[in-house]
Amino acid sequence: MNPHTALLDVRQMSEAVRLTVAAGTPAGQLTENAGAAVARQIVQHYSARSVTVLCGPGNNGGEGVVAAHHLAEAGWPVRLALLGLNETQPEKLRRHAERWRGAIEPLTPAVLDGAHLVVDAIFGSGLTRPFEGAAAETLAAAARSGVPIVAVDVPSGLMGDTGEVLGAVPAVLTVTFSRKRPGHLLLPARSLCGEVVVADIGIPPVVLERIGPDTFENDPGLWISHLPRPSIDGNKYARGHALIVGGYPMTGAARMAARGAARAGAGLTTIAVPEIALSIYGASLTSIMVQPLAAPEELDGLLSDRRFSALLIGPGAGAGETTRGRVRAMLGTGRPTLLDADALTAFQDDPVSLDRAIVGPCVLTPHDGEFRRLFDPSGDKLTRTRAAARRSGAVIVLKGSDTVIAAPDGRAIVNANAPPTLATAGAGDVLSGIVLGLLAQGMDAFFAAAAAVWLHSAAANEFGPGLIAEDLPELLPSVLRHLYGSGTATQAGTS
Repeated sequence: MNPHTALLDVRQMSEAVRLTVAAGTPAGQLTENAGAAVARQIVQHYSARSVTVLCGPGNNGGEGVVAAHHLAEAGWPVRLALLGLNETQPEKLRRHAERWRGAIEPLTPAVLDGAHLVVDAIFGSGLTRPFEGAAAETLAAAARSGVPIVAVDVPSGLMGDTGEVLGAVPAVLTVTFSRKRPGHLLLPARSLCGEVVVADIGIPPVVLERIGPDTFENDPGLWISHLPRPSIDGNKYARGHALIVGGYPMTGAARMAARGAARAGAGLTTIAVPEIALSIYGASLTSIMVQPLAAPEELDGLLSDRRFSALLIGPGAGAGETTRGRVRAMLGTGRPTLLDADALTAFQDDPVSLDRAIVGPCVLTPHDGEFRRLFDPSGDKLTRTRAAARRSGAVIVLKGSDTVIAAPDGRAIVNANAPPTLATAGAGDVLSGIVLGLLAQGMDAFFAAAAAVWLHSAAANEFGPGLIAEDLPELLPSVLRHLYGSGTATQAGTS
């Protein structure tokens, strides 16, 4: 996994600092580096103006004091305010505060008078409970004033591990250190962070290797080496054969999934459909093949054909016993199988039986409602998605603006490139198809799910406003061309 996209939770970040200090870097130097980085980003983003720096009593406050010092040295008018000014402060905070040549004021809304920029260095990502009193009142007043707020590490009142908001107000810029926290990407916290800049404060890469992060921001660097590419000596059979079980009367979902699979690179794509719906599917599909099923048991004959390399059921399938039986049959082949929509809802009364049926590579792509029907919805999004993957033995794609992809072994990826235009009917069906197309070509299930989520979002970003689900498959070639690099995407196999 790419260490540059690793997300560090609060415990891991504390351990990274501890190991760095143990290796010989003074803790005060890390605080100095962090505060200087905050000041540097402010100077890069804004012209000189009056700034009020709000500091808490801990490490976050120390970084704020250092930032105030650097801004003042650069000629900015700076007011410095400290929460609990007359209380006993930690020694490391006192050491940084002693360098400050101006007045240190108590943290109250009054310190905002005349400010054209506010730095929020009150509480960092380790906060675990709501805060109140002077800190809450001052931040609320800053938000009402409309003055830009720059947050140190995270906006105060934002839980770095979970994305939960405990009184935070929106920042326009957040400067964090070494790596992002999960809360920078998970909702609702992500909407309060503004632009997130990650600053290097001197934690060496070897420290991150020792920590072994297991959570990452979705990025092509995580899976690009696994992404299937057309080979000059390949053919359509070498690129896999995707099989989708389509439904009736809801026929559009499976057709969109099929186009997603084909555009994602599957050499062949077949939809098996009820015989009554054959003309509907056949009239709207050309390169995608349609196989009629006169009776539910005829699917078993199709599944005996080993040339089908990956399977999908759910979009438009119906949530009854027929679908449950087909799911069990498809999972029983041990071939990569994706379950979505109705295939998930069909097991809402007996989710454990679905777990028992999963014996091979499997991806489940629920939205929140479908997830609640099968899994424990308690806890933050990362925690509950990981728990679902561990229990079921499948890769779980919990969809949303902050989609989380979790593997049974505990690895997790948070996606952050999805535009709001993806909130449109059928978009999830196309996503399932993209995952299927990658699975059909032999891509590992965890990486296929992560790649598909990113590609799906990148395609939507390329289209812009007015997007409908049918647009998404047609945008994939352009996105893939950029990923493959110049010339690679034009290599063609034989038919």
